[in-house]
Amino acid sequence: MNRIEINEKVLSKNDIVAARIREKAAQTRTAVINLTSSPGSGKTSLLEALLPRLQTKYRLAVIEGDLRTENDADRLRQRGINAIQIQTGDACHLEAAQVEALLGTTEPAGCAIELETLDLLIIENIGNLVCPASYDLGEDAFFVMLSVTEGDDKPAKYPTIFFNADYFILNKIDLAPYVDFSIEKCIANALAVNARLKTATISARTGAGLDEIAQVIEDIIVAKKAN
Repeated sequence: MNRIEINEKVLSKNDIVAARIREKAAQTRTAVINLTSSPGSGKTSLLEALLPRLQTKYRLAVIEGDLRTENDADRLRQRGINAIQIQTGDACHLEAAQVEALLGTTEPAGCAIELETLDLLIIENIGNLVCPASYDLGEDAFFVMLSVTEGDDKPAKYPTIFFNADYFILNKIDLAPYVDFSIEKCIANALAVNARLKTATISARTGAGLDEIAQVIEDIIVAKKAN
């Protein structure tokens, strides 16, 4: 019983902070997207391919979450994307307080994210299909990603994150002919968990499907501005 009470307190505190982030983003009309996946599904590769085209129209930044290193943030910076790294140590997910600490602060120098200057903030969560499912980060939309190099039963095995997600992106479809993976079965499994899921199949490497994802994100930005 004590474990349940402690967990409820942690999640309750996280939700309070997430609500503050959501309120601030509403005031500045900044769209916030939480992107998570299993490790190696291609989140950073997707952002590398997608964000330069969005950056021609919109002001954007990325928060990168990893246990160690600034590798992913460095990859995006090389593409001219404003990216800030959060290193969690041993924690397998980002929490709202870690995100809030970067918003509107001035220290360390050059690492603050001013929502007033952004149309879009993307939070690339740590690669994990379990822990991030329970932690609201104040986002407007929650994206979950898999790749065809994983099992097509993943949505059935990890239902919570698919139930909470708004969009499901299946990446690396160019490899589908070479692996034992059914795209149709995977999508059906995801929709069985969450019939409201919007789905897309892409290849970040070849560019297949990226126009669709770019339009989805643009629609989220436009809707946030309208509200």
